[in-house]
Amino acid sequence: MATGAVKRLLVGNPLATTEMKHTLLPKWLALPVFCSDPISSVAYATEEILLVLAAGGVAALTAAPWIAALVALLLVVVIASYRQTCHAYPSGGGAYAVSRANLGEAAALTAAAALLVDYVMTVAVSVVAGVVAITSAVPAWGPYQVEISVGFVLLLTLANLRGVKESGRIFAIPTYAFIGLTLVMFVVAGVRAVTSGLPAASTANQALPTTHITGMLFVLLVLRAFASGCTALTGVEAISNGVPSFRKPKSRNAATTLAMMGILAVVLFGGVTALGIGLHTRAQPSGTPSVISQIAASVFGGHAVLFYLFQAATAAILILAANTAFNGFPVLASILARDRYLPRQLHARGDRLVFSNGILLLAGFAIALIIGFNADADRLIQLYIVGVFTGFTLSQIGMVRHWNRVLHGDDSNESARGQTGAQAGGQAGGQAGGRSTTSIRRAQALNALGAAATGVVLVIVFATKVVHGAWLAVLAMVVMFAVMKAIHRYYARVSTALAPEPGTPTRPARVHALVLVSQLHKPALRALAFARATRPDTLTAISAADDPAAATALQEQWNAHNIPVSLKIIEAPYRDIFRPLLERVTELRDRNPRDLVTVFIPEYVVTHWWQNLLHNQSALRLKARLLMTPGVVVIDVPYRLDQPHQGWLGGPTAPAPPKNASDGTADSAPDGAADDQGAMR
Repeated sequence: MATGAVKRLLVGNPLATTEMKHTLLPKWLALPVFCSDPISSVAYATEEILLVLAAGGVAALTAAPWIAALVALLLVVVIASYRQTCHAYPSGGGAYAVSRANLGEAAALTAAAALLVDYVMTVAVSVVAGVVAITSAVPAWGPYQVEISVGFVLLLTLANLRGVKESGRIFAIPTYAFIGLTLVMFVVAGVRAVTSGLPAASTANQALPTTHITGMLFVLLVLRAFASGCTALTGVEAISNGVPSFRKPKSRNAATTLAMMGILAVVLFGGVTALGIGLHTRAQPSGTPSVISQIAASVFGGHAVLFYLFQAATAAILILAANTAFNGFPVLASILARDRYLPRQLHARGDRLVFSNGILLLAGFAIALIIGFNADADRLIQLYIVGVFTGFTLSQIGMVRHWNRVLHGDDSNESARGQTGAQAGGQAGGQAGGRSTTSIRRAQALNALGAAATGVVLVIVFATKVVHGAWLAVLAMVVMFAVMKAIHRYYARVSTALAPEPGTPTRPARVHALVLVSQLHKPALRALAFARATRPDTLTAISAADDPAAATALQEQWNAHNIPVSLKIIEAPYRDIFRPLLERVTELRDRNPRDLVTVFIPEYVVTHWWQNLLHNQSALRLKARLLMTPGVVVIDVPYRLDQPHQGWLGGPTAPAPPKNASDGTADSAPDGAADDQGAMR
């Protein structure tokens, strides 16, 4: 009861399935729920570009504007491509759904593994980056980054367990505050630049390497900086995964929200990069102070109220960026569980109509990652981006093939089942599902451009980051791929084994019932009553005795109460009561292979958890062994302690049994001690 009350206090009251429509998100609320990750990426994407280029000196930093422009262009292309996915696959699943329908199982599982790993990285990187923003403002908290990061992951977990819509309301204020304060920072910076001038960043005079890098080394440095800056694209696919969470019309609202996010992300990323370069900001390997905090200090003043408000908003949006993963991971895990690639428990919704098991699993992996990497944002980011662009590339290739099928009128594939009426198949007269051939060709060309762009970036990312730790992310994806394949094979074997065979199931020739008894008391007598009610062909009470005196006493009690069931006492000379009982059951089964052996186990149930510590759980151990024995059925007959009425078993409110207990329900039998040697527990 206490546990349930605490759960209700933390998570809230359960929601009925019929209330699902009330949890759907409007666009203004979906933006902070699904887009906080790409919007927040502007807080560290610029920093990653500047940090890498700093190794090449001042000359290398001149490439920063061009790299930022390429990242912004790539962001526009990817967002435009994923808008097509929102319309084509309104049932969600993103890259996994597109790949499974158009590219096959291997590509789909590769995309799924990449996305799942990416979501875990998103939580770890976002939270740690947010904590870095906090410690930039309060350096004294720096030594406790791991503890603070884990605490924030737990808070995010709790908020998401309360429900998508409720957590969205919580996260909306920090997200819009960050957007608003960043735009205010741009305006203030513009005004001051025109009037009084902006002071340089606090690290502007920091010495840079004097080495002049040219040729291939310079190209590699620029490519690595570009790969690091592409962290600005993380989280873009979350909306395509969560289309079912939007209000109707789902696809249109999801695509509109994606466009809004793209505009905001490009503007914010471009503005932060321009200010960072213009103020000669130097990225610090330790991450403190961060580039964006240096910019805010120059624009607002290091001790101004707006500076601290901006720092608080930055920390909040960075931490809440993890919420994108908390919405994407459980949904994708649920789809994979539905398709039998992950455990079925991940497909079920919890009390608050969210995929609670997926949320908890994501939190556990993220916390392990934060602790394992000591909350080091720079090391975590190196693992981050490979999975992102793997999913991007497979999704865009799949969409190219999807449009090709639509053009040829092939809507029999799996993707067609998730399309809207305006897109589900071809029509005569140069039309396909209400869209002109020209329109579809344009969409296909856009997805082809996206596939080419993200494919090139994937190669660059892999080549430049694999030696810096990205191989761990690749290894995690490979392991995840293998695990999902193994789970799918297991479920396939189970389905084959459980499939009904032609014809009528064979009935057992006879049913032999065994009732396990060690003392004569209410639980044992009522187990006998239940066994007799099933009308087996044979019924025997059986007891394993390791004490001759106790066996004699039991036999005398049995005779004194005139129990109309034969009692067989088996010796247990080595004090192991399980082996002789199991041998007896096995012997009976082997003697008559077509017969069924039913074992009745009287077991009493305690009312308090601490009472379990006073019992040896013998019934549980015996059941575990018997359940593995073919041709044997185990039946528990519970007797609940401290409850006077036992239902059909009788009790104070039940009619008194006959004195001779001829029906096996005699309550005149002594209650006894009801210990572990009686009803098994």
